[in-house]
Amino acid sequence: MHRLAGVFVALAVLCGSAHTPALAQDKSLTVFAAASMKNALDDIDTAYTAKTGVKIVASYAASSALAKQIEQGAPADIFLSADADWMDYATTRKAIKQPTRVNLLGNSIVLIAPKDSKIDNVTIGPGFDLAKLAGLGKIATGDVKAVPVGKYAKAALEKLGAWQAAEPKFAMAESVRAALTLVARGEAALGIVYSTDAKVEPGVKIVGTFPADSHPSIIYPVAATATAKAEAADYLAFLRSSAARALFEKYGFSFLVSPTT
Repeated sequence: MHRLAGVFVALAVLCGSAHTPALAQDKSLTVFAAASMKNALDDIDTAYTAKTGVKIVASYAASSALAKQIEQGAPADIFLSADADWMDYATTRKAIKQPTRVNLLGNSIVLIAPKDSKIDNVTIGPGFDLAKLAGLGKIATGDVKAVPVGKYAKAALEKLGAWQAAEPKFAMAESVRAALTLVARGEAALGIVYSTDAKVEPGVKIVGTFPADSHPSIIYPVAATATAKAEAADYLAFLRSSAARALFEKYGFSFLVSPTT
C-alpha cells in the first residue's frame, strides 16, 4: 500500500508540473493591427513577451478589413488602425472600449518606384503630373475606397490636381503591404505607401514625399476591444512606454503621446 501511495504522489507531482507551463502559455492577447505596423509591432511584441510572459498573437491586414472582423465578433483584444475613420467605425458599433482609445502614432505618405527605376527625385506639389510620370506603367496603392493609405493618397492627389488623369492607371491593392510588393516586383512603375513601409522594403526607393498639408493627418489610434481580456490594459500601457517609443521611431513612425515610463 505504501508503494502504491508513493506512485500516486509521484503522479500527482508530475501532473502538477505538467500543468504549470500550460497555464503560463494560456496568457495571451490577440492584436489586430494595420499592415503597415508589422515590422515595428513584431519587435515591440517580442519585447513585451520577454518582459511579461504574455504571448501576443498579431493579425495584420488593412484597417478596413480588421474593423469589420472585430464588428463581426472576431476574438481580438486590441485594435490598431491606420486612420481615425475605421476606429470610429468600430466605436460606433460598440466594438471598442472608447475610454481606452488614444492617438498613438503618426506617419507620412511617399511616392516609390522599383529600386532600379530611372525615376528619381520627384517634386510633389500643385500641378504634379503623376499620370505622365507613370507612363505606360501602373501605380499601386491601397483601395482608395477603404484602405487608409489609398484614402490618404486619393485625398492628396485630388488636392494637387493629379487624381483625374492618374486614376485609370491605379492598381488597387488589399493593403499597403500588397501595394508595396507590386512595386518591389516591378509589376507597378510607381506606388504610394507610407514612408515606414518604403524603409523596410529593399526592392523599392522613395522618389518623392507628399506635402503633409495635401492630405488629412495620418494618425494611428489604438484601443482595447469591447471583449478585451484584463491584460489588454497593461499592453496598451506598454505601447505608450519609452521602450515602445524607441522602437516605433526606429521604424520611422512619429510618436504622438507622452511616454508613460
